[in-house]
Amino acid sequence: MTSIPAPGHHRVGARLAPVPGDERAATWAAGLWNAVRAADEHAALDTVSDALAAGLDAETVLLEVVGAVQHKVGVEWAANRMSVADEHAATAINERVVSSLSPARPAASLGRVTVACVDREWHALPARLLAETLRLRGWQVGYLGAQVPTAHLVSHLHRTGASAVCLSGSLSTRLPASHAAITAVQATGVPVMVGGLAFGPDGRYARLLGADAWAPDARSAADRLGAGPLPRPRPPHQATDDLPHLTDQEFTLVRQSARTLVRETCKRLEARVAALRDYDEAQRERTAEDIAHIVEFLTTALYVDDSELFTGFLTWTGEILAARGVPAGVLLPSLELLDEQLRDFPRARALLREGRAALASRPRTAGPTP
Repeated sequence: MTSIPAPGHHRVGARLAPVPGDERAATWAAGLWNAVRAADEHAALDTVSDALAAGLDAETVLLEVVGAVQHKVGVEWAANRMSVADEHAATAINERVVSSLSPARPAASLGRVTVACVDREWHALPARLLAETLRLRGWQVGYLGAQVPTAHLVSHLHRTGASAVCLSGSLSTRLPASHAAITAVQATGVPVMVGGLAFGPDGRYARLLGADAWAPDARSAADRLGAGPLPRPRPPHQATDDLPHLTDQEFTLVRQSARTLVRETCKRLEARVAALRDYDEAQRERTAEDIAHIVEFLTTALYVDDSELFTGFLTWTGEILAARGVPAGVLLPSLELLDEQLRDFPRARALLREGRAALASRPRTAGPTP
């Protein structure tokens, strides 16, 4: 198998949703894009400084200049016009630009809010944009950054007494961890607002996992917090109260067997796809990573009981592979081999069946066949 990209890594992480707004921002975004593409941090900082001097307010610069450029970074990577190294460099420059826009301590505070990424979520820029937007509006913000373990988040809340928590998740595979964080924070009596593409473009997974509020972007989140307190969270409860389908144990058992599934699928795949027998060690390792991504999305779809999450990942991956000259058909053998190993798991097999159907319905592209 030729390498599949990380599971939504750039689609839902490095890329932010576009934000409509001030038309002047597009001109400055073009300038920032040129600086970012040239990996010129000084030019990037000069661009945002000039935008502020020209009358663009800091919130617009954050969301409609930096945010727009980061969105374009994801689009360009997905189209294979930007390398992973270039994407990382662009994100680092944008993070430096955001730091330059951080306001001085406000004279008056609207309250204290904690902003964090869920455990294992390393895409911190969306959360950072929200944190800085809230600071600009007069909130005291405890920004905890990427990959915050739930226990540490709860400990932080006990020390600081925040009135609300804003959790960011870009990768949909972080939804089980998000659910655990939402439930644990609510048990302390603190309401939770969630945001980020992990929760679906319409917030469907936010509702499913019992969050107290959802916002599609940083500006909407700040507006919601400014409109009044979030609703009081529910009393402590179990995950199965929100997701009764978890009682069938398929999610737990498939997740526990993930390593075995990946190892056995790699072994069987080599026997089925002759081209893999000539792979070097690095190619074999990347193939194992690719299959692990498929299994991870499969288990997440089992958790939320939503086939669209799994088929969406597969079809997006097919588009990425096509942009790199690799036919999406390389995914099918892996799905078939997983199906053979999961014969006692009806929900998992149904997801795999829908995944194969989604791939089969895609237009064929020229290229090698497995």
